[in-house]
Amino acid sequence: MKMNVLLFGISADLIGASRLEFELEKQSSVADFKELFQEKYSNVTQLNSYAVAVNENYASDDLKLQENDVIAIIPPVSGG
Repeated sequence: MKMNVLLFGISADLIGASRLEFELEKQSSVADFKELFQEKYSNVTQLNSYAVAVNENYASDDLKLQENDVIAIIPPVSGG
C-alpha cells in the first residue's frame, strides 16, 4: 500500500526531500514503517529521536496504517 511521507526540519535535510511516497505491506504498523524507512533512508538514523504523526495525529508504534495515510516525520525541536 502507498503512504505519503512528509519530512520536516533536519529530517528533510538528511533525506534530501520534504515529501515522498513509500510502499508498505498491508497490515503494517508504525513500527514496521519506521524499521523499513530507516533501512531505505539510513541517514535518518543520525537523529537521536523523532516523532511520527499519521494523518495529523501523533501515532504510537502499534498503530495499523491504512492505504494513502499521510505520515509525518517530526524531528526534535529546540529553541530559545
